[in-house]
Amino acid sequence: MIAIRPRRSALYMPGSNARALEKAKTLSADVVILDLEDAVAPDLKAEARDAVCAAVKTGGYGGRELVIRINGLNTTWGEADLEAAASAGPDAILLPKVSSPDDVLAAGQRLHALGAPEMMRVWAMIETPLAILQAKEIAAVAQDATSRLACFVMGTNDLAKDTRARLKQGRVAMMPWLMTALAAARAYGIDILDGVYNELSDEAGFHAECLQGRDCGFDGKTLIHPNQIAVANEVFAPSRDEIEKARDIAALFDLPENAGKGAISHNGRMVERLHAEMAKHTLALAEAIENRS
Repeated sequence: MIAIRPRRSALYMPGSNARALEKAKTLSADVVILDLEDAVAPDLKAEARDAVCAAVKTGGYGGRELVIRINGLNTTWGEADLEAAASAGPDAILLPKVSSPDDVLAAGQRLHALGAPEMMRVWAMIETPLAILQAKEIAAVAQDATSRLACFVMGTNDLAKDTRARLKQGRVAMMPWLMTALAAARAYGIDILDGVYNELSDEAGFHAECLQGRDCGFDGKTLIHPNQIAVANEVFAPSRDEIEKARDIAALFDLPENAGKGAISHNGRMVERLHAEMAKHTLALAEAIENRS
């Protein structure tokens, strides 16, 4: 099984805020997304780029996964962002407004030309109607190693803006698009993170949306405030009960007498090998979270 990296909580931090860049070193988020795009005013773009890249080079973020969200490559700042980020060496580059496979391939090829480490991944924001319509084709480029594609990130606010759908409790209008992107990501073996929750004062609503995202199959949730980290970390982690059940199921198929069986009766329930694979994933995620802590 491929090593799992926990991505329960992915916190956006504005690249133009020096205090935020420093504070991120103390937070329990699995992923820190240092943002050069939406969170930074046009006249601060160059300054934010320098600050973010200096912060990444300096380090001090521990086991947190560091991602730089650049401006689109079709903008005034995009190419300079990509060059600077490639040199800084984050774990991944997050591309905004991805709408076609070519967007991802171009970024991956450019990173190679810039001499970026092979371990540096590309993440893609899925936040336009075209991205939803081409989710399968975009995810499929993960099969091409030059793309470096490792993760989808849902941009639900931009999707709502472009489609005029209303973001209400339960996200009824958004669910078909979320699940389309999730199916595409899973089909080609990449992770996917749910969109942000905007109402900071609505703790119950945020918790409910985290549960919804987890039950849909998302690996974690993108966040806009540190106060959201603890809930996301809890919801997107396996519970003690889930871990114990996973251990039992995995152990069943490891028994010599069950080696050739495709299904086993366990506690009044039929358990198949696919459940054993799911159990092993649960255990691997729990172990990765424990090591992350």
